[in-house]
Amino acid sequence: MKIRRKNTLSYAQAIERVFQKLEQKLKLKNPLKFTSKRSIEAVLFLILFIGFFGLLAYKMSLPMMLNTFMQTAYHLLLETVFYIMAICVLMGAISKLMAEFGVVRLMENILKPFMRPLYNLPGVAALGAVMTFLSDNPAIITLAKDKNFSRYFKKYQLVSLTNFGTAFGMGLVVLAFMTGLGFGKGALVGILGAIIGSIVSTRLMQHFTLKSFPELDTPVSEESGDEQQISFKSEGSVFMRFLNSILDGGKDGVNIGLAIIPGVLVISTIVMMMTFGPSGEGGVYTGAAYEGVPIITWAADKVDFIFRWLFGFNSPQLISFPITALGAVGAALGLVPRFIAEGIIDNNAVAVFTAMGMCWSGYLSTHTAMLDSLGYRKLIGKAIGAHTIGGLIAGIAAHWLFVLLALIFA
Repeated sequence: MKIRRKNTLSYAQAIERVFQKLEQKLKLKNPLKFTSKRSIEAVLFLILFIGFFGLLAYKMSLPMMLNTFMQTAYHLLLETVFYIMAICVLMGAISKLMAEFGVVRLMENILKPFMRPLYNLPGVAALGAVMTFLSDNPAIITLAKDKNFSRYFKKYQLVSLTNFGTAFGMGLVVLAFMTGLGFGKGALVGILGAIIGSIVSTRLMQHFTLKSFPELDTPVSEESGDEQQISFKSEGSVFMRFLNSILDGGKDGVNIGLAIIPGVLVISTIVMMMTFGPSGEGGVYTGAAYEGVPIITWAADKVDFIFRWLFGFNSPQLISFPITALGAVGAALGLVPRFIAEGIIDNNAVAVFTAMGMCWSGYLSTHTAMLDSLGYRKLIGKAIGAHTIGGLIAGIAAHWLFVLLALIFA
């Protein structure tokens, strides 16, 4: 018995020494501190996760909820995602052709005179607006990192490009999508609203930045001289340039189409399940696609008069589009076919959708990475605040512009 006791003690001591050595190597002064924080985070996540899906399961029943969740994602993939992807491929090819054969340069030259009075930006910023309109938000960062482009800016102006460029993100895709569904008039008015929102957002960002960091009122580069144009022309014959532009642009469109899939399938599915109710007779859940518990609709209905006056929405369900556009405009577009099926959408709503969808275009998910890549992480809060206001102004402006034009051309 004594021998066993000695062996037992020696094993315990050996194990304790092993843990002490591991703790020293990992340099963890208090290893339980990190574990406790992670445990609290895990518990809070489980409470929210189980609470959210538990509520849906309680109202719909678990089998119906799971079936609706999967059916909605499946229908969105087949009926919406592939349609948007096809538009992205076509518009990607067209935008590449426009860049290759000088149309982008022509548009830049036309827009240059408006940059300084409207946005307090140098004329070359017009190129950023055109590029993000033809592609997506990150295009502006690619330009901002180009020294030949950025040397015409002051530091606070360069930072404001995140707001300026984001306000036009995926504009061509949104315009083509809405026009293809028969709402071209509303989409065109929405572009005007997005422009107004972009001016507000960019100017506010510059104001907030200078107020907090006046030292950024200095040139990015000491170099001076006439503005040099960034060339988009490739080598080869006209036919090869045409063919390569179509193929390369289409490939870029595929990448954009693939990038929107998670947002549409995850975000749009959850938003729809909080927007629409049961589809069966007598309010019975059948497990079909697009059913759910209308939490968003219920909340929006309580302040419906605000959205009706600001945006002209005739149904509280329509507020789901701007909410979704905060994270991804592609996911927000996934809601539109369902609104059409419900018969609750019109050209006024499309004008507001286009303005807010373009202006916000998922800025909550892109602003952080964009400013971080420019080295101005400290300005993320100011950029998001300015862009939130800009997007709201864009939607309000689109609605009242539509009302005004409807009265003029009635």
